[in-house]
Amino acid sequence: MSGLLRRFFAPRWQHPDPGVRRQAIERLDPNRHDQRHALERLAADADPGVRTAALARLEDPEALISLLDETTRSTELTRRLTRLICGKEGRLELSTRVAMVARLSETELLEIIALEGDNQQLRLAAIERIHDEDALVHQACDNGIAAVRHAAAARVDSDAGLSRLVREARRDRQVMRQARERLNQRRADAAQLAAAREHREALVSALERHASAPWEPLYAGRMRHLMREWQQLEDTPDPSLERRYHDACLRCRKVVEDHEAQQRANAAVHRHREDAQQASASLVEALEESLEALERSETLGAQDIASLRSQKRLLAHRWQELADLHVTDEALRRRYDTALGRIEKIGSAWARLDQRAGDLERALEEDDRERLKTLLTAIDWPDSLPPTSLLHTCRQRLERHATPAGVSAEHIETQLDELERLLERGAFKPASRLHQQLRQLTEGADPATLRPLEARARRLGARLAELRDWRGFVAGPKREQLVASIEALADDETSVEAALDRRHRQLVREWKSLGDAAANREQSTRFRTASDRIHQRLAPWRARLESERDNNLATRITLCEQLETLLDHPAQEADPDALREIRDRARDQWRRASPVPRDKSEAVGRRFGAIRHRLQALIDQRAREIAEAKRELVDEARQLSEEEQMPAARRAERAKELQRRWRALGRAPKGEEQALWREFRSLCDTIFASREAARDDRLRRAEERLDAMQALIDRLHGWQPARSTDEAVLTQAIAEAAALEPLPGGRRSEGMRRRWSGIVRARRQRLERLAVSEQVTGWREVRPLLDAHLQADAEDLAGNDPGDVPLPEGQTLAEDLRNAHFRRNAARREGTAADTVEERLARAKVHLALLAEGSVSHRDEPLRLAIQVERLNDNLGREPSRAEEVRSVLVELLAIGPVPPALWEHNVGELDHMLERLSSLPPP
Repeated sequence: MSGLLRRFFAPRWQHPDPGVRRQAIERLDPNRHDQRHALERLAADADPGVRTAALARLEDPEALISLLDETTRSTELTRRLTRLICGKEGRLELSTRVAMVARLSETELLEIIALEGDNQQLRLAAIERIHDEDALVHQACDNGIAAVRHAAAARVDSDAGLSRLVREARRDRQVMRQARERLNQRRADAAQLAAAREHREALVSALERHASAPWEPLYAGRMRHLMREWQQLEDTPDPSLERRYHDACLRCRKVVEDHEAQQRANAAVHRHREDAQQASASLVEALEESLEALERSETLGAQDIASLRSQKRLLAHRWQELADLHVTDEALRRRYDTALGRIEKIGSAWARLDQRAGDLERALEEDDRERLKTLLTAIDWPDSLPPTSLLHTCRQRLERHATPAGVSAEHIETQLDELERLLERGAFKPASRLHQQLRQLTEGADPATLRPLEARARRLGARLAELRDWRGFVAGPKREQLVASIEALADDETSVEAALDRRHRQLVREWKSLGDAAANREQSTRFRTASDRIHQRLAPWRARLESERDNNLATRITLCEQLETLLDHPAQEADPDALREIRDRARDQWRRASPVPRDKSEAVGRRFGAIRHRLQALIDQRAREIAEAKRELVDEARQLSEEEQMPAARRAERAKELQRRWRALGRAPKGEEQALWREFRSLCDTIFASREAARDDRLRRAEERLDAMQALIDRLHGWQPARSTDEAVLTQAIAEAAALEPLPGGRRSEGMRRRWSGIVRARRQRLERLAVSEQVTGWREVRPLLDAHLQADAEDLAGNDPGDVPLPEGQTLAEDLRNAHFRRNAARREGTAADTVEERLARAKVHLALLAEGSVSHRDEPLRLAIQVERLNDNLGREPSRAEEVRSVLVELLAIGPVPPALWEHNVGELDHMLERLSSLPPP
């Protein structure tokens, strides 16, 4: 009951009947707040009529916009709002409507406003609010105001949108042109970016290949060139490419730094080799100077021989160390061997003298001249060496006995001078021996001869006694100190074996240097006992050291045997770099296998030195062979660069093959390698530059062909044939396009080909339509002749004799039409059957329908199929044009007769319709 009361007392605009609600709308005042609210509610009513009536009373667009935001949008609301904003209804000012458009975001509303707005400013404001690109493309193509179209086109930014503008903006050529320019510019920019990226990719790939390539003289320069090219590019590189670039740069710099380090190491090795060569020369010079000084001295003593032997051992050890490090010059080695031979000869003579010294002294005491001669002959003292005191005495004894006059005063004075020199030098033993010889000489000499020399002889004897006492005075404390030192050394258990052995040898040398001065049995026994203790203590260490030396010696001998085997059977294509590596490794292994037994080190060292000389000679030989092979490659590269008949690309491939052969050869000698590489590189650069020039020329010609093709396309695009005889223009253009083929590959060429094919197809179709139209026009000129034949056919069928229809005066017919005219007259005279005429006329009608792409009746379907089969069979060799087929049908139509008037009237309308259709038929 309450519901019924509410319905009964409810306002009329809430009535269930839509008609009542529409009538109530007329009574609502939109200026009153509550009634305006009712109108807004009715604007969202379920009935379209109610919505339309309510919206018609609302003229405030702000309220409609709020409804648009709050309710479900309806067609009526959209239409009412757009009409108000567009100015078609209401009386709102333009500035107000523009402000309202600025608050709209509905694309559909904005599109309608942009299309239907009554002011350009309003439409431009709507365009500014449209963000959908499809809507912008639609506005750019279909808007009625050019400025709005241009503003919408300017907002289109994607390639797809610009492509649509190029295709669809037929209304505004400027929009189409600007869209095409922007699209081409974007494509050009994209192509430029792609080219830049490809360039960067190529640079990074080249830098990565360069980082993996072996060292060459221009390695660092090529790396800097690639880095400069990278830095000169203005586009922003891809992060992955930049990482690859930095990694490749680091690898290249590492190669350069490794090579520089190797160069520094090689320079250091060279300096060390030079220093070793100078040191070796100094050693040889020192030996030769010592031998010359020894040969220039007047007498030779044990100290001189010991000094020579010590110097020989020291210098031989140093020589061996230098030989282990570097190969010695052959001439310098021969000088060294000669000096060693002279030293060995002196040592052998001294050994023979030392072996027979006791016999010589006994022979002197017994004054046995024959024995002296025999002993001197056995000793075979070299003439280049000065004699010792004993030899000098023996020779004087033999000379004195050989001279009847006896000993001369001059000879005794000479001996006294020698004794004085020995005393001044502090040489006690030679001086004592010479003094003894003088006493023996003066025993049998004439007293008158000796009297002037007696005072000097006594004075020198006193000096000799004083020297003997002094030696004993000095040597006593020294011997006591040496004994205490060696006993303390023997009691020291903490000393390392090497230091203990070194100190022990030093004490023994100092003990022996004292000779017999202040010598006593007790000190000698103590020193010898302490020395034996040290020897016993060092025995295990010396055994280990000896074993180590033997092992090192065996290692060195094995190394020598391996190298000799390699040198005796060298490979024909031995790589000098591999041989250099073998040499360096052998040198390191030789250096590590140290020390070796002293008595055998010199022999194995000479053997290793000779092997190293042979190995270096083999390396130099192979390097010279490689240099010769590389000179041949340089000559081939020079001939290749001078070859003008060979294509540049093929020459570049041949140059790359030469470069591969160059890398496979190895390294020539250092100086020659760099010079040959510079020449070879220059020739290869010339070849590659010619290839680049040929490539640029080919690209230039290809670009010229593309430009010519573009010009031809533009020319043909702007040309429209007016007659069928204009086909010659199209044929000439096709010949020009064929002359420009082949076009370079790429998207531009493919686009040109597609556009050219479309233009040629369109022009051919237009020429075909023109030809068909011309045939139809020509048929109209023949129509009076056809009418004359039809009239004659009617008279003939009526039983009259009309005679032959004459050719029109002043009209020239083609040969096929003349033949058809004659055939028509002949058919009338011969009386063709009506069925045959009807069939032929129906066939011509169906054929024209097929050519005009018209429909045929179901009854004529078999005839259509038969005609199509005949067309296929007749067109196996060459497909006739539509104009030719139309002409053949028209000729056949002229030749058909006699045609009854009723039959012609039945078909003439359809035939005329087909001809009209053919004359206006669009292209297929």
